[in-house]
Amino acid sequence: MVKITHKKVPFKISRSLRNYLIEYQREQKMPLSYFDLTRYQSSIPLYDKEGKDTFWVSVFYSNDDMNTIYDGLKKIYAILKASGDMMVMKHLRVDRIDLCLYGNSKPFRVRMVNLLNDNFDYFYIKNADSSRVYGLELEHILSPNQTNYYTDGDTLIEEHIVGIPGDLFIKKYLTDPALNKIRLAKEFVKFNERCFIRLLGDMHSSNYVVAITQDFEEVEYRIRATDFDQQSYEGKKMVYLPQYFKQNNPIVSIGMEVLTPETVAQYQKEERSMMAIRMKTSRYRIKGLGEAVLKDQISTNEHVDRLKHELAEHYEDPAFLRCGSMGAIIRTSLRRLL
Repeated sequence: MVKITHKKVPFKISRSLRNYLIEYQREQKMPLSYFDLTRYQSSIPLYDKEGKDTFWVSVFYSNDDMNTIYDGLKKIYAILKASGDMMVMKHLRVDRIDLCLYGNSKPFRVRMVNLLNDNFDYFYIKNADSSRVYGLELEHILSPNQTNYYTDGDTLIEEHIVGIPGDLFIKKYLTDPALNKIRLAKEFVKFNERCFIRLLGDMHSSNYVVAITQDFEEVEYRIRATDFDQQSYEGKKMVYLPQYFKQNNPIVSIGMEVLTPETVAQYQKEERSMMAIRMKTSRYRIKGLGEAVLKDQISTNEHVDRLKHELAEHYEDPAFLRCGSMGAIIRTSLRRLL
């Protein structure tokens, strides 16, 4: 089993990555920055419906700041959801602003309510970290899921990813008689493969959600990463394989129960094939991202040296040994798809 014991080192967005974000319209001027939200005056712990501490706190602002901040948050939501159409603002209300004090990026989570029907939605404002931005872009390009986010200097705005938190899914849904074990196990194999090839680490059950979709008489499962802080940072190969996190053991056990080695290999090949197709259809975008990350520092020399040796041994491919940076390791891993 694998466990991350040291906090990740943050990396600021480099000029090469910034140019990429501008070219692909991910950089957008926002009415508020992350720093603006840090001016809260008080906070209270946030509890869930069962009265358990969520380890988030709800924050409150002075009257002088509140109107400006709430108006800015509504404008940001309009940019994120309606391409900047401010007409939607008159139907919106900022219901709550929460802060996660233990996360790497110390994110603010904003809850917006539609006054017409009381429906609510969330979005996040975080410190912009280049690892997370690379993770979001690779998710957008290589996975079956699109990501919606913007950067503005040192501020990162992210859309909420809908789904059942992985730890809650494991706790409450694995014993459901209607659970389709084969489809769930198949999706976990594919998720495991996606994470390993694009080097997304730390995918234990608290860092992904499970979306359930009705499919005729059955259901379809989609596992979506929600935390991209550990994109291509750690030096241990096992960090990039969700199957080795003990929190995921209940799903791994189901896979061992219902899948054979032959079917696992088939699903891995299917996912690699789909990733290769996505790379080809986004070849200019992936090329631009690759050029940016090659010029960037997103890990330590120690981690780069360890990972390239572990991947060279895993794939029996000496090309990894010639990698001098984490960006080069990512490019080598992705090139294997083609």
